[in-house]
Amino acid sequence: MNKEWSDLNKKMQMEIGNKVDFESGIATLISLRSILFETVRAFFTDLNKDDFSAIPYLNADGYHNKTIAYSIWHIFRIEDIVVNSLINNDIQVFFTGNYQKRIKSDIITTGNELIKYQIADFSKKLDLDELMTYATEVKNHTDVFLRTLNYSDMKKKFDFDKKEYLRSLNVVSDQPISNWLIDYWCNKDLRGLIKMPLSRHWIMHIEACQRIISKLYP
Repeated sequence: MNKEWSDLNKKMQMEIGNKVDFESGIATLISLRSILFETVRAFFTDLNKDDFSAIPYLNADGYHNKTIAYSIWHIFRIEDIVVNSLINNDIQVFFTGNYQKRIKSDIITTGNELIKYQIADFSKKLDLDELMTYATEVKNHTDVFLRTLNYSDMKKKFDFDKKEYLRSLNVVSDQPISNWLIDYWCNKDLRGLIKMPLSRHWIMHIEACQRIISKLYP
């Protein structure tokens, strides 16, 4: 793991774990997210269109067996679902912004159900400019939300009704490869969701993208 990212992530986790340092922890989290997002932004200036759908590690075991476009979609669909539908009982940015049509996606899910060449085929169809616009809007929306949090919010948990609500939205595939996600999210408290998917999840997939780039441009 990138040392700067790892150190900031560890610092953030320690800080949000106690009341005295909580505000500093949120500031550290937003700083980490900004640094990571600049890395994502650089993909769109440094890479060509075909790079986003390349899948050089097709049969590998790890996050790098996806594509860059898929990874960006996956990071921000999950964040949009978790922050807006699960935590805030709000409408996802994806729907308010009509992003399915704008991005030209044939799915509204997290994409966990896609495998191998399905991931590459999905990635080729996407409007990359709109994908970046969506990622930016979700990131900014989440940062505003994070600044509203208090230490007392960290133990907030989610009940059976929230699981059923998420299932009703059809934003997570009901296939076995995907359907565990709703239980995974709802079994965490808010502090747990800050760790995964609002910080560490980004790191895992962005580092996988960097590994793909290193393979494309050795």
